[in-house]
Amino acid sequence: MRTYIIKRLLIMVPTFFGISVIIFAVLNFAPGHPGETKLASDLSANVRGEKSQETYRIFREQFNLDKPVLFDTLFALREDTVAAALRALIDPAASDARKIKSQNRLQDYGQFAVPHLIHIMQTADTPMLRDIAVYFLRLDARRRLIDPFAKNPDPQTRAANRAIDAENAMIGTWRYALDDPENKKQEVISKWSQWYDEHKARWQYSPKEKIRLFFFDTRFAAYWANLARLDFGVSMVTREPVVRTLFSKLKYSISLSISSILLAYLISIPLGIYSAVDKDSPLDRTLTVVLFMLYSLPSFFVAALLLYWFSQSSDYPALRWFPIGGWRSSHYMNLTALEQIRDVAWHLALPVACLTYGSLAVLSRYMRTGLLDVIRSDFIRTARAKGLPEWQVILKHALRNGLLPILTLLAELLPAVLGGSVIIETIFGIPGMGKWLIDSIYQRDYNVIMAVELLTTVLVLLGILVSDLSYALVDPRITYK
Repeated sequence: MRTYIIKRLLIMVPTFFGISVIIFAVLNFAPGHPGETKLASDLSANVRGEKSQETYRIFREQFNLDKPVLFDTLFALREDTVAAALRALIDPAASDARKIKSQNRLQDYGQFAVPHLIHIMQTADTPMLRDIAVYFLRLDARRRLIDPFAKNPDPQTRAANRAIDAENAMIGTWRYALDDPENKKQEVISKWSQWYDEHKARWQYSPKEKIRLFFFDTRFAAYWANLARLDFGVSMVTREPVVRTLFSKLKYSISLSISSILLAYLISIPLGIYSAVDKDSPLDRTLTVVLFMLYSLPSFFVAALLLYWFSQSSDYPALRWFPIGGWRSSHYMNLTALEQIRDVAWHLALPVACLTYGSLAVLSRYMRTGLLDVIRSDFIRTARAKGLPEWQVILKHALRNGLLPILTLLAELLPAVLGGSVIIETIFGIPGMGKWLIDSIYQRDYNVIMAVELLTTVLVLLGILVSDLSYALVDPRITYK
């Protein structure tokens, strides 16, 4: 058993990595980017909105949004690609959306665009193209600091960062306005040309450097470098650590999910047993119809009905049994420990009911089908032939083997309940992971979405392992090596 568990845990590592690649790619290739709406009103950074543009640039660098997603091929960037983006900015017929896209692309090119911008600056066929190239040189020629968020950098790193800061500050002053005299413009252009001649070696990449850039100078590599240290980053919206917020939200969602799963199994197993023992009886058929009617009802519809009939806002005073929503009452801290538990359970009653009823039909039918197959087995007929009471035949001999089908569902049930809690938490105003995820999707908070999806992945993988191990607990014939 121990060897089997170790093997399964080792298999989980590449599986988790592969799933994380898919989630990361889908998330980052989706249309739109965080913070883009703040820039939507600016047409050209060199004309107006420069402060907003600079803030957006820093934001993108901080969260590595200026890097390629999975593979970096910018070392093979072509000059005509850079020139096309520059010409889009000075094209009067270009739309605002196209100009913003070109601005982002030029800034994302970063250091890789510098040789091409220098050449365009020196050989441009129009003054406007030359001037816009100089503007983006000031942005793209800046170098990143080495590990800027390190708490205790070594002396060499500090010295290197001071040199980078000094150079960035110097080249940041090499600029001019569009209406400046030509002699001032030529002075700035001369500085850029001289600076590039002195540092040209930076853009001469060896094959080893190209391989490193291709695989490791990407958003995914930067994210996994942090993830290897169990660092999920900070929220792009609140700037708070994602892990800290995740654990603060997890208690709400786990309480809902675990309560719902336990209640679903406690109700479904007896219903399935009864339906298998009294197969096709009137009550069995009635239960089947009722359960599948409940299964067909959307959770948000049932939640609205429960709030209308049984919450404190009900039109019927006699039915105002439960609160409208929330996790606890306003006077929660003044209650005793037992009263606090009762208060939370009172608030969770309706949400848990909404998360539970949909699982009853599936679990009870699986339980019924699994038990019917076992009841027809030879060893059950042998047990009956020995004269054992029917309840003992069912509960002692048949039940354990009949549990196998619904144990299979355990791997998918917890993630499914967490997914369903998105709607329920929103309707009932519970500050759990589901509501947090919805808000993060609207705000394009990539770090939060990745953290929640990766947690769901871990739950699925662990759920599959728990399901496999539970087979051996209920059926002694199953062993793992």
